[in-house]
Formats: sequence, C-alpha cells, structure tokens
Amino acid sequence: MKRPEDVHLSREEGEALLARLEANTLTAEDRRVLGKVLTFYFWLVFALREAKLSLKRLKTLVFGEKPKKREPPTSGGTPSGGSAGGRGAQPGVAPVVQESAPGAPSAGKARPAGHGRQGADVYRAAQTVECRHDELAVGERCPACGRGRLYRLPPGIEIRLDGNALLSAVRYELEKLRCSACGQIFTAPLPAEAGPEKYSARARAVLALARYYLGVPGYRLESYQALVGVPVPDATQWDQVEHVGDCAHPIFKYLERLAAQGDVIFQDDTPGRILALIDENQEAVVQTQGDAAAAFRTGMYTTALIVQVGERRVCLYYTGRQHAGENLEALLEKREPQRGKPLVMSDALASNSAEEQRLIRCHCLAHGRRKFSELDEVFPAESAVVVDALKVVYEHDADARAQQLSAQERLAYHQTSSGPIMQTLKTWLEQQTAERLVEPNSSLGKAIAYLLGHWTTLTRFLTEPGAPLDNNTAERALKLCIRQRKNSLFYATEHSAYIASLLTSVIATCLQAGVNALEYLVAVQEHRHQVFANPGAWLPWTYRVAVVPP
Repeated sequence: MKRPEDVHLSREEGEALLARLEANTLTAEDRRVLGKVLTFYFWLVFALREAKLSLKRLKTLVFGEKPKKREPPTSGGTPSGGSAGGRGAQPGVAPVVQESAPGAPSAGKARPAGHGRQGADVYRAAQTVECRHDELAVGERCPACGRGRLYRLPPGIEIRLDGNALLSAVRYELEKLRCSACGQIFTAPLPAEAGPEKYSARARAVLALARYYLGVPGYRLESYQALVGVPVPDATQWDQVEHVGDCAHPIFKYLERLAAQGDVIFQDDTPGRILALIDENQEAVVQTQGDAAAAFRTGMYTTALIVQVGERRVCLYYTGRQHAGENLEALLEKREPQRGKPLVMSDALASNSAEEQRLIRCHCLAHGRRKFSELDEVFPAESAVVVDALKVVYEHDADARAQQLSAQERLAYHQTSSGPIMQTLKTWLEQQTAERLVEPNSSLGKAIAYLLGHWTTLTRFLTEPGAPLDNNTAERALKLCIRQRKNSLFYATEHSAYIASLLTSVIATCLQAGVNALEYLVAVQEHRHQVFANPGAWLPWTYRVAVVPP
C-alpha cells in the first residue's frame, strides 16, 4: 500500500470542517479533504501493523523466540507431548518402578517424566567387567537360612563413568643396554599394543569427531590438551584429520554414486566462509571494474543433500562457491539414465533451482505455515485458519507413519483425509485475494501469495507417492555445519573445506544408520587398502561384515 498524499489542516480549519460536518453543510472541497483523511488513516493502520511485525521479527532475531509454556503434568499422566518413561521411553510402555532403600522419598514410586536418568542399556560402548562372588557358588547352601540352595539370576548392573582428555598419552621408557667391549646398544622393544605410529587410528578418529561433529576448533582443543598435560598443536591435529579424510575418501565418492540413485532428496544450504575465496573476492574487486565486477560470484555456501535410498539415508555436504541447485545438478549427473525422476524437497529460494525437468520439485509446507504463525499477533483470525488446517494435515501424516503405510497407501490416505482440507484452504485463500479482503502488499497478503503461488509444489504429497511435507530433514542436518561455522568461523582453503565436507558427510551418514562413528572411522583407517579396493563393502551399514568375514 503506497503512502497517500499528506493532508495539511490548521486547527481552525479542522474545527470549521467539524462544524460543517455536524450541520450537514459539507462542500465538495470538504468531501475531498475527508476522503484524503480516511485514506491516510487506513494507510497509517497498515503501516503500524507492518512496523509491529518488523519489530517482532527483529526481536526474534536478536533474542530468539519466546519459549512456549509447558503444561504441568496431570495426576496419573504425563505432560502434553511427553512420554511416560522420560527420554528414550517407548509409547505405550509403562515406566519401570525402581526399588529404593526403606524410607527413601521415591520408594515404590515411578520416576517423573523428564528425570534425565539413563538406563544401563544406553551405554552400548561401555567395557563389561564380570564381578563374581568370592565365597559363594551356584548350588551351595544359603548362608543366611541354611535351608535353600543358591541358583543364578540375571546379573545386576552398575555403571561407573570416568573421564580424561580427548587424547591421552602413554610414555614408554625403553630400557637400553650397551656392551662394554663392542659398544653395541640393545633397546627393549615396544609392546604390541603401542602400535607402529605415534598417533593411533582411534586418536585420529577422536580428532575428526571433535572437529566435525562437536565443532571444536583446533586452537581450542590445543589449549585444552595443554591444560591436561597432553599437548597437541592445531597444525598436528589437521595433519591427523587429513589422514582420516584420505582413508574415507573412496567411501564418500561411493556414497555420492549411491545417493544419485535415491528416491527422495532433501536440499538446503547455509552461508559458508573460506579465507582463500574471500581473498580472491577482494582481488577481483580491485582488478575488475563495472559489469565484470558485478558478474563475479562472491558468495560461499555449505549445501546439505540428504537422500533417501531405499531404507537407508545418505548425507552429503559441500562447501564452496556452488549453491544448492548447482550441487544437486552435479549429483544428478551420476544418476543412471533408466531411473525415474527423484522427488526433491527444498524451500522456494531461486538458489535451490536445478535442471527442473530432471526432477519432481516439492516445496516445504512448514515454510508456508511459518509465514502465518509469525502473524498470529496482528492477524489472529486469518493466521488460525491456515495454521489449524495444516496442523490437521501433519496429524494425518503422523498417523500414516504410525500405521507404517507404504508410499501408495500414504498417498491414498492423504488424498482422502487431507485433500478436502487443503482444497477448502485454497478456496479461502483465493477468496481473500479475489474479494480484496487483504492488502496485497501487506505481510498477510504476501503470505497468502506465497501459498497460492507455490500451491502445486507445496501439495505434492497429494499427487506423488512418498512426497514429504517439509524440508525439516535438511534443515536439521545443516546444524552440524552451522555449529562448525559458529565455533570456527571459516575454513582456510578450499581443500580444508573439502575435507570438512567429506568427513561431515561420513559422520552424519553414520548417525542416520545408528552406527558408532568412532568405531567406524577407526575400522576405515585400519583397513585402508581394503577400503580403496572395495568401498561398497565398507559403508557404515556393511563394514562389520568386512571387518569380521564369515
């Protein structure tokens, strides 16, 4: 809505106009002035609404979203959205009641939801130590009553946690003997467990995980290791991490070929920083002028491509000048010609666009919903119409997952249950525009235009089997790279950015497969020659068979 023409009235002119209005003796000039005043009033209301929304967005950017209040637990139940067994509890499974010492406050009572305690089963990598009775054995008389016989029960479990530096060191003092006659020196050999190299495969894997999963920069880890008495310079850390990247490189390339054949691809990117490219940008600005400088690409991005390949999910990351659409095109070049078009989910940014005739584009419904949820304070009624409708659609999708429906069954279910809801919503949106109930240039008008403008791609789940509703999968996957960027700020060179992308891809794929990434990276290093010879046998979900052949 454009700013209307200003109305200039002195106090005396305004009072005279009000007097003529009350006496019903308005002139043509009076009506023209009143029309300008009303137009200015409507524009002012519109401007105040938009300013309020802008201030809300700014407040959210600076201070974050206001946390939603959690509902208090009801008697005999759990908080809304929680589970009875706390973290890791399965739906429908009652919490286990733990016996405690007599007189303890929690004796005979279930632990409340969110107690934060972990069961013994979650410590999958814990070392197991069997503790046996020194004086008792199966079949002996009971030492308490003397009448019964002892028999074996399932063992009790106690967990003890220890701590040390990420890297620990062992100092081997090798005894040396020298002959008094010939001068020959005899040095005691290292034990077998010492290994041939200063840094073990596990030490390198720990460094890779610290850098590309925890996001700990090298200088910070260097200072921590020096603090605990095992110094490891950041340059040395890079050398060891680069070695891990070299061993995992064939696996990364194999994952690319595998992902190119995927059925569903989630696509997104986030800004990145590479010092070498930043230097190139500065040199280009100095050396070029006019149109040549404007045509030079200066942006840097980190792209995440999360690909569903059958029952497996492959995570691929790329950092450089190419945006998400170009990285997607490069991946699809490896796709077998006989395969059909993949479903590609993204937001509606132009940088995500690729060679669209080679794929079926889906757009994120959560982005459309978010545009309305941000307007709930200013346009509560209109926002509720969209948010409530999409809430039901998401509930239908959750029901489809709970029932483990196939792609075709899920499509039919959504067409029957969600189709009428989306059609009603589309009719309402078109009515707001057609009947001019909404200012087109307002935030509400733009949110409506976004939904209507991308309606076909936003509702692929009603026409294509297996089409996802949103791009939350890729957005969550990008948090790994965002964490690295927030902690380390930049990569030095394109090569270091490539190593980061490679190892982050392998680590994230391990997470998706439920595989211990530390053990996996150790195995890849210890069997480097086999990995290069046959990388398909050393994927996160196949490597255990290769390590221990049948």
